[in-house]
Amino acid sequence: MSTFFSDTTWICLAVPTVLCGTVFCKYKKSSGQLWNWMVCLAGLCAVCLLILSPFWGLILFSLSCFLMYTYLSGQELLPVDQKAVLVTGGDCGLGHALCKYLDELGFTVFAGVLNENGPGAEELRRTCSPRLLVLQMDVTKPVQIKDAYSKVAAMLQDRGLWAVVNNAGVLGFPSDGELLPMTDYKQCMAVNFFGTVEVTKTFLPLLRKSKGRLVNVSSMGGGAPMAKLASYGSSKAAVTMFSSVMRIELSKWGIKVVSIQPGGFRTSIAGTSDKWEKLEKDILDHLPAEVQEDYGQDYILSQKNFLLFINSGASTDFSPVLRDIQHAISAKSPFAYYTPGKAAYLWLCLAFYLPIGIYNYFAERNFGKDEPMPRALSMPNYKRKAT
Repeated sequence: MSTFFSDTTWICLAVPTVLCGTVFCKYKKSSGQLWNWMVCLAGLCAVCLLILSPFWGLILFSLSCFLMYTYLSGQELLPVDQKAVLVTGGDCGLGHALCKYLDELGFTVFAGVLNENGPGAEELRRTCSPRLLVLQMDVTKPVQIKDAYSKVAAMLQDRGLWAVVNNAGVLGFPSDGELLPMTDYKQCMAVNFFGTVEVTKTFLPLLRKSKGRLVNVSSMGGGAPMAKLASYGSSKAAVTMFSSVMRIELSKWGIKVVSIQPGGFRTSIAGTSDKWEKLEKDILDHLPAEVQEDYGQDYILSQKNFLLFINSGASTDFSPVLRDIQHAISAKSPFAYYTPGKAAYLWLCLAFYLPIGIYNYFAERNFGKDEPMPRALSMPNYKRKAT
């Protein structure tokens, strides 16, 4: 009997392991999200074996592996077949790299750019195939979006548009939420959120024709609260919720909606040093005297160091994001969420599952250490005055 149980145990372990291993080896390069599934499965295995009896733990683990195998087996990529994709924010950074990547894969790419005569647009024309078409499309200007729609519809005729990738975005100036001027909040919402909504609403008729994909690039900062990113994080949280609602509403049309929540990647979203200096000056010029007195000019001027801190830990390799977006566009059953980038999935899990106090402790330890204190808080008699 003990021998039989031992043999059964090994069979229960071996069969699901081989099944999941086969799927993992086959699709490991298609999406980084698969790593997150494997980590969750390993955690489930540990919980099953610790909490349940060995027999029922193995049964539950085997069933979980089988269900995962069934689900992940449907992750093979659809053929390109002249599918057309619209990408916003194609001038530089991630959007620029994505346009080139999709063009190399054989997609027909419509690259929406902020400046059709700029260096980014010219490079796309020079280096990409004739399938790629550059479109002037500032996502904050509805007239340009509608004009781009007319050109895309005329070129595709009755084919429909397979995917829209809402990638255009701005970071603003990372600083304490109280210090940021309202213009910073409004710009982040105008580009990151309202721009995404405007492009989506305009191009949905073409997506309905193809029963295609709506892919919205949000951010880890839209789900995991991070200091200094009040305007950016709020706008990206709005994008994430918009995607979730549209996923429900558009399912009846056969359109799949995906949210990409990348971690830290070094793009040009932060802008130039000249732009930082201008934003810094705007903060100093428009702060109420009392607020400026409490924070102190030294603290305010030190805020731009956070941009350097972000860039120091950011990756210059966009391939995890590009592969995940490719998977979102091409997989038969794409995931609802993708979290490319170092520790992005971990931080989102921590923000969702941990008590707020514990999450805040980890966030301060990782993103707030060695940060200078506002002038008033560094004064010995500040607490006494406050009381």
